[in-house]
Amino acid sequence: MLKRFIVCSVFSFMFLLVAAQQQFAEGTIRYRIEISSGSDAPAMIDMLDGAYQLLSIKGAQTRTDTKSLLGSSTIIHDARSGNAVLLNEYGGQKILIRMDADDYKDRNRKFAEMRFDLQGDRKKIAGYNCRLAIAALKDGTSFRVWFTPDLIIPNKNYAAEFVNLPGVPLEFESQLGKIKVTYVAEKASPVTVPAANFDVPKSGYREMSYEEVKKMQRN
Repeated sequence: MLKRFIVCSVFSFMFLLVAAQQQFAEGTIRYRIEISSGSDAPAMIDMLDGAYQLLSIKGAQTRTDTKSLLGSSTIIHDARSGNAVLLNEYGGQKILIRMDADDYKDRNRKFAEMRFDLQGDRKKIAGYNCRLAIAALKDGTSFRVWFTPDLIIPNKNYAAEFVNLPGVPLEFESQLGKIKVTYVAEKASPVTVPAANFDVPKSGYREMSYEEVKKMQRN
């Protein structure tokens, strides 16, 4: 009898936990980009004024648009094939870079084996209860992430750096050269995302391979 009671209690707890989590299989999250620190920060404040990132999710497909006065960068990723496309528009140049699953994995290799150390700090962001985690990379660097466990994205590969995060990041740090920036969610919207948003442009861009870009970066 006691064993049956314990089993029922465990299942009841699991049911309540899942019920409290909202599945975010389709929708958008908009982040504003703020400069946190860096020696070049004063000169960059104006250039990043109004900068934002928009994450669009539709099942296994994701699109991440980052825009500022400097230009724009878009990553379209399909978790089923692992393939991705990077679209860059800076200084009047429009570049399209195709990546297969291995290329995409190589581009994000610094996030491999990354772990999250959960902290006790809590706060609300965009109306969601969030908890602090410290992301520790294998190269010894780290960054802070505020995430909400109340939202769950079924496609765990929607972002290479957050695969093992037990929730959705609503505030996180990143490095742009010597400048540290913070992405802060303004709104998470479970809306219908048009399938056309994930179409790859057929013209207007100079196409380069991932290997060509890597070779240019080495030179």
